[in-house]
Amino acid sequence: MCSHDSFSFWVDEQAPVGPDQKAYVKHLVAIFCFLAKKVMKKWSMTQNLTFREQLEGGIRYFDLRVSSKPGEPGHEIYFIHGLFGHKVRDGLNDINNFLTIHKKEVVLLDFNHHYAMSEEHHRYLIKMLKNVFGHKLCRIDVVEEITLNYLWDNRYQVLVFYHHPSAESCPVMWPGSKIPAPWANTTDATKLIQFLETTLGERAKYGSFHVSQAILTPHVKTIARGLVRGLRNYLVEKNLPTIMMWVEAQKPGVDGVNIITSDFVELVDFANTVIKLNNFLIQDRPGT
Repeated sequence: MCSHDSFSFWVDEQAPVGPDQKAYVKHLVAIFCFLAKKVMKKWSMTQNLTFREQLEGGIRYFDLRVSSKPGEPGHEIYFIHGLFGHKVRDGLNDINNFLTIHKKEVVLLDFNHHYAMSEEHHRYLIKMLKNVFGHKLCRIDVVEEITLNYLWDNRYQVLVFYHHPSAESCPVMWPGSKIPAPWANTTDATKLIQFLETTLGERAKYGSFHVSQAILTPHVKTIARGLVRGLRNYLVEKNLPTIMMWVEAQKPGVDGVNIITSDFVELVDFANTVIKLNNFLIQDRPGT
């Protein structure tokens, strides 16, 4: 019930290319400008649904990449994937508004990539997270203790994972080591499935969450071949049936899947498919 590059439903074609991009991409944009950004948009967007729509559709884990805008005064932080997205503050407020209405819902926010961010930027973002979510933030604890009853009893609704040393002393910023997310980096669905099986087999039994990234990653040649069609039309749609067959065959728990991410979660009944896997946990309980 999780989305990959969760914020990428909107990117700003008017803003400069993000600092997460390689030099040759920036060079191409400098030459072809608006046309190059049009292509980047087709390959940068991995979701169509807004945060609110994803939440209403059952998504509860958000894969987040953030950056400052180099040269911009102040410490504002934006979502980023090739091109800049919305301000992080706006996205957090949308999520918090949903949680305020739905008191028993819980989300996991995984800030796993930070670009062009100084210590001041990190302090600004961490303070922002505390200010927006307040008492909803779950303190770091033993992973196996984080049950829904534990969260409800403590009125916790948000687990923030912050993959940067700046958050090490903060008791409500979980370290990135608590949520490994192995990345296959392939365009081949068969190789992806093999990778997912291998990394599940190597998953730590205790002490951390685990993300299975059921996503295909376009390489330069892939983008060149499907230049106009984009990520969704050229790569994702034709491979989704294979990926969903793997998802449907999984079992959750210590020896199985924990968190699964996907692109364009609305194309198939992704969230409900993952949620239904929890039925296996109920069946395995003694006396059921």
